[in-house]
Amino acid sequence: MTNPALDRALTDSGLRPLPPAATELLQSLQAPPRLAAHLRAVHDVAWLLTDRLGRARPELDFDTTAVLFGAATHDIGKVIHGEELAVPGNRHEAAGRDLLISYGVPWHLARFAGTHGSWDAEEERTLEDLLVSLADKVWKGARVPSLEDQVAGHLGGPPWESFMFLDDVIQELAGAADSRLAFQSAFPVR
Repeated sequence: MTNPALDRALTDSGLRPLPPAATELLQSLQAPPRLAAHLRAVHDVAWLLTDRLGRARPELDFDTTAVLFGAATHDIGKVIHGEELAVPGNRHEAAGRDLLISYGVPWHLARFAGTHGSWDAEEERTLEDLLVSLADKVWKGARVPSLEDQVAGHLGGPPWESFMFLDDVIQELAGAADSRLAFQSAFPVR
């Protein structure tokens, strides 16, 4: 059974397409169209963010493919906890990680569904985890200083220089937040 709204959410607009495995999973789960649109928006920001970091800091060691897959699936647990599409909640995080694992996604990729909302947890997060969390904030123009400080701390060099570079990147990416918000809002929650 096809869902035209889901198909549009996965293909419309100038946003980059999701990785094929993520698209197939969303289609097989009959994900809500709004969720698919959100994942595309966050994935697009993650793509731009990793591209800018990779070009400006080629010595920086991070797994771009993992970040992009993590951004494309970070909220997949909202297929189970659909109420969290409309109201805040975090039950989707562990549920999403477990759902991905049940579909054969390796832990190192499934983990982002569980870590994207907890960058301030006691256990240290990898740069990849932090970049997925950052993309999930910046897509809508949100700024989270504690998260940005952690990302800047991974960039190396003088702290003020790393922060200024990251601040410039975030400001640029946040500038397109209105169009991403409009894209997501164009799709039904269910």
